[in-house]
Amino acid sequence: MALFYVMKIVFATNNKHKLEEINALLNGKFDVIGLKEVGIEEDVPEDHATLEENASQKARYIYNRTGENCFADDTGLEVRALDGEPGVYSARYSRIGHPVFPEMEATEGNIRKLLLKLDGVEERRAQFRTVIALIIGGSEYHFEGVIEGEISIEPSGSMGFGYDPVFIPEGYSLSFAEMTLIEKNRISHRARAVQKLAQFLKEM
Repeated sequence: MALFYVMKIVFATNNKHKLEEINALLNGKFDVIGLKEVGIEEDVPEDHATLEENASQKARYIYNRTGENCFADDTGLEVRALDGEPGVYSARYSRIGHPVFPEMEATEGNIRKLLLKLDGVEERRAQFRTVIALIIGGSEYHFEGVIEGEISIEPSGSMGFGYDPVFIPEGYSLSFAEMTLIEKNRISHRARAVQKLAQFLKEM
């Protein structure tokens, strides 16, 4: 009977939603584990000015700590009318500068701040962009996924996470948060980056 080796790769996250998305996208072809499974529970540094630099920084941190093949991603929502904001600061947008909604949980505060800044603005085009940095065998590779869309007037839907309730992908009438994980994974920025990553791994 043939034995099949499944490559183990550490994903630089403890976000269960991201792990669910990644494992669904890779469909069991790789053993993707989170940081807790390799004994890392502290915050991984990501203090650079671009998504590419942050993804690389996180991947290098994990590789240097564990020696394991690993990958890290950084994702930003880039809104045209706001000159690319929140971009690299997407996860902590409401905490940048003077906190707008300090009493709120970060995700809710981020969305509220974004909608406040776009109040009365007709130009609502935006894109989600994910950059993945993969370190395998000591070498580093980058993969990017982008999806265009627009920011809705108000949040809708309860699926997904982050800015999903206010992002409507181009060609659709539903927000990411109104889609099932399967529907979102067909088109999302992260899905597009992971598909490039998976194709690369399969060809190795």
